[in-house]
Amino acid sequence: MNWSFRFARVAGIDIKIHITFFLILGLGAWQWGSRFGMAGVMFGILLMILLFVCVTLHELGHSVVAQRFGVPVREIVLLPLGGVALMTRNPSRPLHELLIAAAGPLVNVVIALVLFVATGMANPLAVLNGDGLVASQQPALSFGLLLGWLLAANVSLVLFNLIPAFPLDGGRMLRAVLAMVTSQQRATRIAASIGQLLAIGLGVYGFLSGNIVLMLVALFVFFGAGQEQVATQARTVLETRRVGDAYNKHALTLQVGDRVSKVADYILTSYQPDFAVLQGGQLLGIVTRDDVLRALASTPADAYVTSIMQRDFVRVEAQNTLEAARTTMAERGARVAAVYAAGDYLGLVSLDDIAEAFAIIAFQQRQNLDRQPTPIA
Repeated sequence: MNWSFRFARVAGIDIKIHITFFLILGLGAWQWGSRFGMAGVMFGILLMILLFVCVTLHELGHSVVAQRFGVPVREIVLLPLGGVALMTRNPSRPLHELLIAAAGPLVNVVIALVLFVATGMANPLAVLNGDGLVASQQPALSFGLLLGWLLAANVSLVLFNLIPAFPLDGGRMLRAVLAMVTSQQRATRIAASIGQLLAIGLGVYGFLSGNIVLMLVALFVFFGAGQEQVATQARTVLETRRVGDAYNKHALTLQVGDRVSKVADYILTSYQPDFAVLQGGQLLGIVTRDDVLRALASTPADAYVTSIMQRDFVRVEAQNTLEAARTTMAERGARVAAVYAAGDYLGLVSLDDIAEAFAIIAFQQRQNLDRQPTPIA
């Protein structure tokens, strides 16, 4: 995800912070600083950091269970409104999706139980008031107040994430249950529609009550549900075509003796972004437009293409579906892959090629539906 930087790596998963995450630190500092001065500023920042530690553990709960079911997780990104675990593909079985989705809230339940015990030990007289704060004989900042606030926050995370609305965990759990009795596409459509209806209601309530955060959450849920529905449709469409139907069969190629200047000319005149470097019909490497631009910017000499080509490239079989190829490329973090059939190199296919194929196939399917005769009663 753009505008994010890595600060940790756990279980082989990069944990990143989006640049907008620091807005939530400022919000915490302002809320508590307005009541308790500079000590409140530091207290508010500490609360937000600890809250997002809980959010990170929530996402790690999803990720670890996903890995157990063979679903690779590329990274976890922390955003102002929460976190997201970016999986390279959806689980293949509804039960797996149900367990993966439930793992996150379950982590917060465990955290809440631990905090409940710790809060009682730190301040036996403390109780939670309506603001999620600890009401006791000590209104000032305290360790008990910190524990009580985090307890209320984790309970809220559990309740919020169990709302049956995409892309929240409750929405994914709902889709998983529906997919056990109907198709994945229909289950997604039903769950996404419910999510968008709930988001509209949440947005209206937030607008009438003047709650900006609630309105932002409603927008997040509404558009997230729509994106999930589009993504599911794309997977369904791409599973109907093979890689051999989408790769560029008339692509320009390079030989080992070619130089960077020749690739630059190809890019200017053909708009082809990726080039195979061949020797006797065998693929040695791939040169992309970015490789060429970096070479032109850093090396004044006209280098050979073999010095800038990518020798470690992704291979996909021509008989594989486009969805399988896209999943493989996502797992490897590659934008382009080499297409083979029975060990013979055929050409290159990129994510752009797959996106174009999806647009064309979806259009053709809509055209076919429009041509079907309307039954007359």
